[in-house]
Amino acid sequence: MACEPMQLGFELSTRTLHRLRFPPEGSPSHGFRLRLPRLGIENKMVDVSKWPLFSLMAPQELACIWKACVFGASANEAIYITRDDEVFVLGLNCSNCLCTGDNQSTIVPKKLDFLSGKKVVSVSYGSGPHVLLATEEGELFAWGHNVYCQLGNGTTNQGLLPVLVSTNLLNCKVTEVACGSHHSMALTQSGQVFAWGYNNCGQVGSGSTATQPHPRRVSSGLQTKIAVGIVCGQNSSMAVLDNGEVYGWGYNGNGQLGLGNNSNQLTPDRLAGLRVQQLVCGYAHSLALTDEGELYAWGANTYGQLGTGNKSNHLSPVVIMGEKGRIVEVAACHSAHTSAAKTQSGQVYMWGHCRGQSVMLPHLTHFSCTDDVFACFATPSVMWRVLTAELDDFLTVAQSLKKEFDNPETADLKFCVDGKYIYVHKAVLKIRCEHFRTMFQSHWNEDAKDVIEIQQFSFPVYRSFLEFLYTDAVELPPEDAIGLLDLATSYCENRLKRLCQHIIKRGITVDNAFTFLAASVRYGAEVRPADLEDFCFKFCVNHLTRVTQTDAFQQIDGDLLNVIFRQAGRCGAFKN
Repeated sequence: MACEPMQLGFELSTRTLHRLRFPPEGSPSHGFRLRLPRLGIENKMVDVSKWPLFSLMAPQELACIWKACVFGASANEAIYITRDDEVFVLGLNCSNCLCTGDNQSTIVPKKLDFLSGKKVVSVSYGSGPHVLLATEEGELFAWGHNVYCQLGNGTTNQGLLPVLVSTNLLNCKVTEVACGSHHSMALTQSGQVFAWGYNNCGQVGSGSTATQPHPRRVSSGLQTKIAVGIVCGQNSSMAVLDNGEVYGWGYNGNGQLGLGNNSNQLTPDRLAGLRVQQLVCGYAHSLALTDEGELYAWGANTYGQLGTGNKSNHLSPVVIMGEKGRIVEVAACHSAHTSAAKTQSGQVYMWGHCRGQSVMLPHLTHFSCTDDVFACFATPSVMWRVLTAELDDFLTVAQSLKKEFDNPETADLKFCVDGKYIYVHKAVLKIRCEHFRTMFQSHWNEDAKDVIEIQQFSFPVYRSFLEFLYTDAVELPPEDAIGLLDLATSYCENRLKRLCQHIIKRGITVDNAFTFLAASVRYGAEVRPADLEDFCFKFCVNHLTRVTQTDAFQQIDGDLLNVIFRQAGRCGAFKN
C-alpha cells in the first residue's frame, strides 16, 4: 500500500554525523569520529549571526555558545549549549518544544536545569516539533509534540517536561539521535538502532505500519550489523554500517531510499553497490559522500534538489558534481528541499529549493560553510545540523604572539616601569616598531641590557603600548589614552595615535573634556590636522557651562585657557 508523505515541510532533523570505519579495497581500514572538547584546546566562537533569533543576545552571551541549533516551522525556536555545558532555549515554544514547563514563548534564553552538568552529545528535532537529546552518559531525553508516541514513553501526552526514555534502552548507551517528521531513532554505543513513533509507511522498521509507542530495536536486516550513523527523511529512515553499507526503510514513493523502486519498505533493505562516508536526508531526497569524495544523489527532484540539471526523480543513486573536484561535505535536512556541498578547495555549492527558486544545478556561492546556505536560502531557515564551535589546537602567528606577550618563560628582555616588569622579545619589538629597531643597534647602550628602565611613562601606558605591538589592539580607559597618545607621538607610531584618538572620542565626558582638549591641542598637529582638537573643542563649547565647573577646567594653565577662549569667541560661543 502506497503512503503519501505528510505535507508538513517545516520540521528539522539534526544529527551528529559520524564518519565511518570501512576498508576500501586495497587499503587498510580507516575512519573518523566526532571530535569532542579536549583539555587545553580553545573552542572558536559559534557564528550564529545569520540567524535572527540570536540578534537580541548580548555579545558576551553569544561568546559563551559552544553548540547551537535553530529549528521550527519558521525557524523560530533555538536550543544552544554553552562552554560550561549549560543548555538554554528560546523562541515560540510550539508544542512545548522548549521544555520550559509551560507553553509561553520567550525572547530571553531560559536555562534547562534538568540538563545541568550533563554533557550533550546529540540533538535532533521533529516537525511537531518534538526534541530528542542524548548525553555523554548515554541517557536519552525527549519532550514536545507526542501525538504519534514519538517521545517513546508509551503515551500520546504532550511533553511539557522532559521524558527520560528508558523502555528497552535501560542497558544501552545512546550516542546519537535522529528525528523524522513524527518518528524517532536512536543509535547505541554497540551499534544497535532503535526506532519508535509514527509508522504509517514503515519508517520504524518493525515490519508493520502500526505506531510504535516505545523504542524498539530495528533488527530485521540489521540483526548482526553494526551501525555507526542514522538519518531521517520526512517519513523514511536510513542507517550506515561500519563497513559503509547503507540500509533504508519507510516511505519510498519518490525513491528516497535509493533501492531502484518506489515501493515502501517496512524493514531495512540495503542499497546495492554503495558504500558511503557521509549520508544526509532532505525532505524526500538523499545525498551520500564516498571516501573518494564522490557525491551521489537520489529521490525526489521537484525543486532540482538532486542537482542533475532537471526535475526528474531518481530511484537509484546518481553521481553529481563530478567535475567540481573532491567533495568533503554534503548537507540537507528533512525540513527543506535544499542541498549543499563543500569541495576540498573550500568552495560551497547550493541547489534545490533556494528562496523560492528551483536551482537545478549546483551553484557556486560566496559562503565558506554549508551552514550558511541554510541560514540564507533554505525555507525555513533552519540549521541542517547542530552548529558546533571548531576545536582547533593550532595557533595562528597572531594568536601565538598574543599568547607570548609578557611571558617570562620565553622573553629575552624586560622593561621596568614604576617598579614592575613587562616581559617582551627583542625580535618582535624590532619587527614591529622603528623606535626599537633603532634602539637595538650595537652602538646603543640598551642593546646590551637585559632590563630597560622607563621613567617618562606610567606602567599601564607602557604596557598597553608593548601589548599593542603584539596584538594590534589597545584596551585602555580614555584617561590613560592621553598618556599613550604622548608615547605614540614620541615613538612615531601613527596607527597607535589614531587608535588613541578613537578611544578619547568615545570616552569624552563633561568631567574630562578639558583634559582631553588640552592633550589634543598639544598633539593635534602631529596626529591629524586639528581633527581631535576640533572634536574636543566642539564638545566643550556645546557643554561650556557645565565644563567650566569641573576640576579639569580649574587645572588648565592660563596660556592654554587664552587659546581656548579666543577660539571659542571666534565661533560665537559667548553670544547672548
